[in-house]
Amino acid sequence: MTYQVTQGIKVSVKTRFEGKIVNQGRNCNAFTYLIKIENNSEDVVQLKKRYWAIKDSLNETEYVYGDGVIGKKPVIKPGESHVYSSGCLLLGDFGEMGGYYEMVNFNTTEFFQVAIPNFKLVTPQGAN
Repeated sequence: MTYQVTQGIKVSVKTRFEGKIVNQGRNCNAFTYLIKIENNSEDVVQLKKRYWAIKDSLNETEYVYGDGVIGKKPVIKPGESHVYSSGCLLLGDFGEMGGYYEMVNFNTTEFFQVAIPNFKLVTPQGAN
């Protein structure tokens, strides 16, 4: 598991290769990732936006920016966490993802960025 802490917010990532699928006529490698966001600060925070850079060994880097995560904008109180799962498709046998969440601190009303650690996406074939 990979993790990173920014201003008391710990983001942990665990990945899994799910297999090969055909998407829009192309053979793709399917990956899922489990994210846990822990609030180890003393303030209530809310995740407002996400930014991802998805690097594929056989494709151009894809950038994803949008509101919340999987349709939610979770409020995370001190000592609590939010867990969600999502996924991506790659053409190559390996790739990498990373980025940040934009959050707001309810006590100060200030927006801040929380780093999502870079993590590898590797098929069993790509590991050899």
